[in-house]
Amino acid sequence: MASAGGQPGEARQRLDKWLFFTRLVKSRSLAQKLIEDGRVRINGTRTTQSSAQLRIGDTLVLDLDHRDMTIKVLAAGERRGPAPEARLLYEDLTPAPTPEDTAPVFAAREPGAGRPTKRERRAIDRLFRDED
Repeated sequence: MASAGGQPGEARQRLDKWLFFTRLVKSRSLAQKLIEDGRVRINGTRTTQSSAQLRIGDTLVLDLDHRDMTIKVLAAGERRGPAPEARLLYEDLTPAPTPEDTAPVFAAREPGAGRPTKRERRAIDRLFRDED
């Protein structure tokens, strides 16, 4: 990749293109929205510019929908290739999830809220049948 200013041989790339090439987001427009929402940090600094330049060795923190990822940039992308090729562009530094993080979360319901159970429905039916 040609250098865009800076020192000779220093690979730099736009942040939105790099996220797209690494397959961390599905499209460049989604990458731009993620960046503009302030959900990306480069070396600890929040950025809202899609044109921010990434260098090899930079650390990114991404606030994705279902998880937070910490990533180290290993190379600049040339194209959006297959997933095994895309994984060579970064190193995932995200800590392994704890069992509490992976446990499913169920919505709590107050007793008596929602549809009656079969037992409760039969009791209601008996109540109304006795009144007739």
